[in-house]
Amino acid sequence: MAMPRQYTVSLTAGERVDATFALRSKEMRSSRTGEAYLSLEFADRSGRISGIMFRPGREAESVPVGTVVAVRGTVTAYRGVLRVSVSSMKPASRYEPREILPASPRDADEMISELRDHVRAIANPGLAGLVKAVYGDRRFMRAFRVCPASRSEHHAYIGGLLEHTVAVAGLCRTMADLHPQIDGDLLLTGALLHDIGIVDELEFQTAIEYTDRGRLSGHAVLGDRRLFAAAAALGSPLTPDVLDHVSHMVLSHHSADEQGGRLRPRTLEAAALAQVDSLDARTAGFIAEGRVAGMVGERWTSGGIQAVSPPPDESSIQTTSPAPAAELGRRSA
Repeated sequence: MAMPRQYTVSLTAGERVDATFALRSKEMRSSRTGEAYLSLEFADRSGRISGIMFRPGREAESVPVGTVVAVRGTVTAYRGVLRVSVSSMKPASRYEPREILPASPRDADEMISELRDHVRAIANPGLAGLVKAVYGDRRFMRAFRVCPASRSEHHAYIGGLLEHTVAVAGLCRTMADLHPQIDGDLLLTGALLHDIGIVDELEFQTAIEYTDRGRLSGHAVLGDRRLFAAAAALGSPLTPDVLDHVSHMVLSHHSADEQGGRLRPRTLEAAALAQVDSLDARTAGFIAEGRVAGMVGERWTSGGIQAVSPPPDESSIQTTSPAPAAELGRRSA
């Protein structure tokens, strides 16, 4: 009978480990007696745990950081902190990607359908054309539908960017219904385009990391570049002031100097978008923190967040494969 999958968050002292993890860091060190050992860090979709391997062989020494590894050993405690005392470590011949990186619990095709509904709701032809020009790029869509929304702050999992975008778009449509002073088409356009630069900011294989472009510019600036490139390719029917307004929403959807923000929102639509974006991000972050406690049967996190029960069947958490997506612009026209 196969052993149940072991996750870092649920490992306990004395437990024997036979599982696959992403190797996040590796450093050769020397003990006080001069004995060589590897200091390690492992990760999976539930979290991270340190590891140590005494007298490592060449196979273990040669494994590159970023590799998914098959690990055997025992959980031990050192100065009150759990770690895996590794007896063997080698590249995994087979593994489930969804066990290494977390994925959105929502169905990707369902979210794509919601995205198309939001695009169709834009009545202004120029704004609708701009959104379709962005999402009609097949290469962009392949990346967008699987991209996380952040490195670690919120929706930090496969499909998180798509999930966050449709949530913000839905909330913005409600805001426009409640406040007729808001230009609903403009706000919805900003909602759909505010985070498009994240596909250029992040990379993710066995871990979510910033790209060089992401570190140098941030996703707001990268998204603004995509916005103007799409407008130029479209021969944009938008007037310069409308395009500048959309650009301002992309650049100011975070407060200045907060999470890569560059500008303070200075229009009604930009202010509404920034607030809705923050609401969805903070709510998702709260849920994620509480879910970890729920996975291990705790009622509260160490930071005082009430536990959130995991889905009835954890195996239902979906990892979306980066298969080619249908061209959104054509299908939503």
